[in-house]
Amino acid sequence: MDIKLSDCFIAVDDHDKALAFYRDVLGLEVRNDVGFEGMRWVTVGSPAQPDVNIVLEPPLADPNASEADKQTMAELLAKGLLRGILFATDDCDATFERISAAGADVVQEPTDQPYGVRDCAFRDPAGNMLRFNQRKK
Repeated sequence: MDIKLSDCFIAVDDHDKALAFYRDVLGLEVRNDVGFEGMRWVTVGSPAQPDVNIVLEPPLADPNASEADKQTMAELLAKGLLRGILFATDDCDATFERISAAGADVVQEPTDQPYGVRDCAFRDPAGNMLRFNQRKK
């Protein structure tokens, strides 16, 4: 039996800003854009990984959630306290230069880590942490 990742979800508060970042800055392709009950889900992914999707979803994608819960999730997102995504890259420094040149919010410049990677970090327009790792050879 094989188990593989197919989809992961990341909360965004503005899908158009998120698309401009994930599609135009990171170079991910848009695979789906769906609306339902006043909410929107946009699926993006790397052309190099056609079977792995990142779904950009509302901070609380539940039409039955209370207004208080929706507000709490929006506040956590605004503080950058929701989990982000870890990307692999074959050139951390070039990735950093390309993303920072596009005006992304830099959290960490390329750094050699003691656990065997060189990585850098940014925040997406919603405040989610995105890390880019290059394995040391």
